[in-house]
Amino acid sequence: MTAPSGFSVTTGAPPFFAARIALVFCAPMMVNGIALPFFPIWLETLKMSDFQIGIVLAVPMFVRIFTAPIAGVVADRIGERSIVLIWSGLLSLLTAVALFATGSFWPVLLLYTLQGAVYSPYVPITEAIMLSGVRRWNFDYGRMRLWGSLAFILATMTGGWLAGLYGGDMVLPAMAAAFVLTVLGAMIAPRIGKPRRPSPISAIATMPTKSTLRQWDVQLMLIGVSLVNASHAMLFAFSAIYWQKMGFSGVDVGILWSAGVLAEVVFFLFAVQLRQRFNLWSMMIVGGGVAVARWILFPMEMSFAGYFVLQCLHAFTYALIHMSAQSRLVERVAEEQEAAAQGLYFFYTGMFTAIATFVSGYTFSWYGVQGFYLMSLVAAAGLVAIIAGRLVAPRAQPQRAASGG
Repeated sequence: MTAPSGFSVTTGAPPFFAARIALVFCAPMMVNGIALPFFPIWLETLKMSDFQIGIVLAVPMFVRIFTAPIAGVVADRIGERSIVLIWSGLLSLLTAVALFATGSFWPVLLLYTLQGAVYSPYVPITEAIMLSGVRRWNFDYGRMRLWGSLAFILATMTGGWLAGLYGGDMVLPAMAAAFVLTVLGAMIAPRIGKPRRPSPISAIATMPTKSTLRQWDVQLMLIGVSLVNASHAMLFAFSAIYWQKMGFSGVDVGILWSAGVLAEVVFFLFAVQLRQRFNLWSMMIVGGGVAVARWILFPMEMSFAGYFVLQCLHAFTYALIHMSAQSRLVERVAEEQEAAAQGLYFFYTGMFTAIATFVSGYTFSWYGVQGFYLMSLVAAAGLVAIIAGRLVAPRAQPQRAASGG
């Protein structure tokens, strides 16, 4: 997905397509950079138990598994996907404002679940528009996508600074401000007309009967990779709370979260070289093994530097394994089934992560940080599935001439 054109105007493309879609992608990453680390801290200020926090975080994940594909179908059929982005941003902003009037478990659960439903299509549809630019006009995917990661880091660091000044009270204003950016982003999103291929999330319900996706090696790989992804659930839900209880400042928490994303960025800079040198199955197995070790080490009380190193392992436990799985799908799945493959990946990851987040509420409530040992078991299950997929996979897969990364 590389192109010499980079951010330059390409014949036939909307003006400043790459710069505009990069800015659009920054907006939801600003939301995520605040919500993922710090929303659990706000929930704790409401005196919610760890179990209740787990429920509030998990239920929207279940809901978005079903709402995102529906929104994807609508976006594909109305002929202009950016219209759905505008509605998603506006409705999400309304729910963010409504949260200011809540202060107890049930209203927060209802509003945050509604927010998860209306916000769920924003990132996948933005990705779909971005990929259309790659296919139609040969724009550089990596250069556009990189700005989202940088926006996440900026939001997390800013959130950490604000948390140090105002504590959990800063979370809702910061999230609302970020949702304003999603509305503005939707308004400047490139208009590219009717899609030539379905969005990945809308293809979940239309997977063809005769499909390479139904082969055992592909299914086991997707299940395994999704389980490893889901093993991060307790980190997302309770790491910021745990680190603050250890005495780390809001800025420290922001740095720790940013370290994982920065490690991803560095990894993707060298992804092509790694892909050429190492076997995809081997990289997935290494990523799964590192995930098991990461969650075994996490409960061991250590210094800020120690947790910083653990966070940098995110390059292995997410970026490496995600890139390898995507590359394997390119090799193994026919091009006309590409959207269905991405949709199935979205479904598995969403379902397993929601379940793991729900269970994390119980586990962290009962065992505290020792609950991360359960996440190591989840990662181990994923590792076993990946190894099984490798064992049943055909020994040699011919490369298609038109395949891309």
